[in-house]
Amino acid sequence: MFQNQMLINQLREITGIQDLQLLQSTLKRTGLKMIFGSVLDSCISYLPLALLPLFAFLAMSWAVGLFSGEPRDDLQAAIELSLQESQNAQTEERELNRALEASTEESAARVKRKRCENAGESCSPADWIRLDDWPVGIRNVGNTCWFSAVIQSLFHLPVFRRLVLSYCLSEQVLEKCKSHSDKRNIAFMQELRCLFALMVGSTRRFVDPSAAVELLRDAFRTSEAQQDVSEFTHKLLDWLEDAFQLAANGNNPEDKQENPMVQLFYGTFVAERVHEGKILSNIEQFGQYPLQVNGFNNLDECLEGAMVEGEIEILHSDQMVSSGQERWFSKLPPVLTFELSRFEFNQSLGRPEKIHKKLEFPQIIYMDRYLHKNVEQTHGRRGEVKRLKEQLTLLQQKLESYKNYGSGPVKYPLADMLQYVLEFATTKPTSVSPTCTTVTNQSTPSDPNSDENSQSDLGDMAPSDSTGSSISTAQRTPIHKPFTQCRPPIETPIHPAPHSITEEELRFVKGCLQRWRMEVENNINELKAGIERVSQDLESMYLDSSLCQVPYRLHAVLVHEGQASAGHYWAYIYDHTHRRWLKYNDVMVTESSWEELVRDSYGGMTNASAYCLMYINDKLPHLISEDTDDETGQVLQGMDSLPPILRRYVREDNRWFQQELREWEEQFCQRPPEEPQVSNTTSMAFTESTDQAEPNLPEEPAQDPVKEPNTQENTEDHTAIKSLEQHGTEETEDSTAESENATSHNAPGEAAETEPEDVVSEVEIPNVGKILVRSDADGYNEEMMLTPAMQGVIMAIAKSRQVFDKDGPEAGLIKAFHEEYSRLFELSQEEATPQQDPRLQHILVYFFQNKAPNRVIERTLLEQFGDRNLSFDDRSISIMREARGKLRLIKPEDMDMEEYLQWHEDYSMFRTVFAYLLTGLEQYQNGKYVESLNYLAHAYQDNESLLSGGEKKGVEQSLIALYRRKCLKELEESAATLFRSAEESGVAEGVSIMNDSVIPCMHLIVRDSMSQEDLDMIEAIRNRWCSYLGQDMDEYQQEKLGEFLPRVLDCSSENVVLKEPPKVQSKSPHDLCSRLAAVMESLHSSSVVIVK
Repeated sequence: MFQNQMLINQLREITGIQDLQLLQSTLKRTGLKMIFGSVLDSCISYLPLALLPLFAFLAMSWAVGLFSGEPRDDLQAAIELSLQESQNAQTEERELNRALEASTEESAARVKRKRCENAGESCSPADWIRLDDWPVGIRNVGNTCWFSAVIQSLFHLPVFRRLVLSYCLSEQVLEKCKSHSDKRNIAFMQELRCLFALMVGSTRRFVDPSAAVELLRDAFRTSEAQQDVSEFTHKLLDWLEDAFQLAANGNNPEDKQENPMVQLFYGTFVAERVHEGKILSNIEQFGQYPLQVNGFNNLDECLEGAMVEGEIEILHSDQMVSSGQERWFSKLPPVLTFELSRFEFNQSLGRPEKIHKKLEFPQIIYMDRYLHKNVEQTHGRRGEVKRLKEQLTLLQQKLESYKNYGSGPVKYPLADMLQYVLEFATTKPTSVSPTCTTVTNQSTPSDPNSDENSQSDLGDMAPSDSTGSSISTAQRTPIHKPFTQCRPPIETPIHPAPHSITEEELRFVKGCLQRWRMEVENNINELKAGIERVSQDLESMYLDSSLCQVPYRLHAVLVHEGQASAGHYWAYIYDHTHRRWLKYNDVMVTESSWEELVRDSYGGMTNASAYCLMYINDKLPHLISEDTDDETGQVLQGMDSLPPILRRYVREDNRWFQQELREWEEQFCQRPPEEPQVSNTTSMAFTESTDQAEPNLPEEPAQDPVKEPNTQENTEDHTAIKSLEQHGTEETEDSTAESENATSHNAPGEAAETEPEDVVSEVEIPNVGKILVRSDADGYNEEMMLTPAMQGVIMAIAKSRQVFDKDGPEAGLIKAFHEEYSRLFELSQEEATPQQDPRLQHILVYFFQNKAPNRVIERTLLEQFGDRNLSFDDRSISIMREARGKLRLIKPEDMDMEEYLQWHEDYSMFRTVFAYLLTGLEQYQNGKYVESLNYLAHAYQDNESLLSGGEKKGVEQSLIALYRRKCLKELEESAATLFRSAEESGVAEGVSIMNDSVIPCMHLIVRDSMSQEDLDMIEAIRNRWCSYLGQDMDEYQQEKLGEFLPRVLDCSSENVVLKEPPKVQSKSPHDLCSRLAAVMESLHSSSVVIVK
């Protein structure tokens, strides 16, 4: 009964037929259960989804025809056609799956990159060696793919590479560089020179940029965040400009134009606007030119929109931008960089989003039409574009009226309508009523052997069903099958026809319709020709030779893959020497093509798109020309192009690299004799994780999920687990001393059954021990596996081993769930100390202490057991699948998802508050009081909203208030000292500290519920600044004091709004725990905190 109901439900879902009687009567026919039982359980699993309705319909129609005894020729032909289409669809689907699998493998390879100590990077020394003069890659040292993309694009610009490698400062200039920024810029240039030298002459396949990256990271607020390419490039060019300014002539800003970085990357444009009939203009400098992507289809349209903020016509768009300002390039830099703005802030979601819109760009772009010297010519062309666009719109509207004709809601092509009317008029008239259906007697021409054939066919199709084979011909009632019997009744015309029409009427109507249709077709052809002509005129509008004098060739394309919050960067760079495109993706450098670049860079199809375009002036050959020897004129390549000091540096690095290779090879050669012992040792998983030894029993097969009550999901899990067992490694239990002896005794047999070394790898996890990790576990993320939360789940699964082996994955999940639940509940009973807060160790500890609903706690823990990172061995995969299956069984009415998400948001806010607090305390320890006060102010405000929901939901508020007062006091004393200095710069800086930091914080304290300590501090601040009124001060001091003193005394007149929340380091519970311990220890010992 259950099987029938399941089949009915499957047929109803696939075919869309809701008639229960029809479905049941069909299933009752003997033989159909067998057919559908096998078909639906096997065929449907590999049929393409789009063919399922057709397949089910054909199967149902075949079943009805099978038991009616009627001919099935048409149906068989349809089935053969369906199978042929199915095979074609399956071939396409397999090709798509292969592409998706390749993409998944590439993505998984990036995720697993940290498994090998040398990033990306094969562990084989042969893969570390550079091949001939092939370009080297740059190692990703942690969220630094942006560094690699930008540096590679600049390094492979020979003129820039020469400038960096030849950078040198005299001793006199070095002695004058006393400021922190000058020293930083010089240090960065030296590191960049070393990096470029290695990229020129290293024998390594990739180089490590850690030293240069660390210097750059100091310029950003945090080293954890994925840096934006444009932000990094701006900072890089600023530092390079300042460094070359020192090399040019010291710190003389008047001669800035002599700076080679300015000459190479910076240009000027004229901004003009009309005001009261007068043209006002000013000249501005630009480096990277920003362009909006939204609303435009290609790079020229973006430039038109950015350069002309007036009413202009875009060649391929109907958009018109209205403003009163125009920009014209007055001087273009040799290297012209466009930033493509692909991010916008979504107000409804409250977060930035990436614009995945297609934007085309050419390999060569002519900049003449955007130059100030071509203003008049370009204005004239734009007027012509506007006229042609209007003409094109009119032609397209006329053509559309022919293609969609009619006054009703549904419109049709006029030429087709005239043809249909002509066909109706010329159809042979009939006098039969349209409601009369005369059907030819189907039994007259019947084949005397039809019954036998039908019976034979039935026997062939259902040999195992004796009932189906014994159905007699008399039991079958012939029925009319409108879909499977396609021959029309003989006496009924196929198409509608007029009842009567004379020859004269037909000749008249036919002549008119044919003449009108010819006129319509001629008009359509003329309109299409006109549209094509106008479109060609628009395309060639700016292709005149006078506007093709300033060509810029595409040098590099920086690509971003991902969303606004995270992603990956790589670069396509043109090899001008060999005239080819190369793809630079961290350590990987591969030959590419323009077609691949277009697929990755235009956008619109995937989440990868161009983010930055770098063009170079095609008429300046020195930009891409290599160094030559002054005497011989020969091109200098490799080490010969380096200065002597850098040549020695590269040779020394290459010597160290050769030594590393020798050491690795020696270690590798000693490895084979130790393999049997290592293999025997690594076959014991979790040997350090359990407290008590357990007997080494042979593994019993897990309970067959198919035998559990009617769950298709269990069948799928069982199949997947069996597949994994065929390719995986056998994992044994913890053993006692006796079992270890038994294992040693059986070692030869086990060694023969052990999979190759590349199938598994041994991973040491703190607090857990050694586990065997499958190399084909795509979900494995080593960084995630090392978190305390995941360690607890792994230990719980280890403790459930015996139950799992005895009773199957469901019982194992329940056992592991109870183990982890009990551990976390006990952890939640611990009291917090200044150095440790249990709530940071796990989200469930936070839930337990705040008495969250049981359903929220249970679902959260169940989701952790369903984490895809548990895909490292068969037992964990089984438990993970079981957990996911139970999660799918939770219905919407069983769980208030808004409540569930709110609890998780509260814990996220709790971690954010802790991150703000710890960062503020670290900044306070390092004397950065302005930054510290900002973090502490945010921590106090967010924590106050948390505490409104319960005292355990937030951090101890008095701790934040204490250090907020200390920071405020330090800043106020610093501002007072600067103010009393009487120097104008010191007074201005002190006033700035008061206005930007001290006074806003005072207002926030007054607005909140003040403690007595806060009140005393505010009164002391007010008294100090009021006391200055009776002292002798110069006029400037009196003026500044009069400006901000009323704000100090009256804190109720301002509506204070906190600045944007600052960026913080990692908010992972594990990191916060270690930082809390380090910060509190340093505060008690009065030493500066350093958190790694």
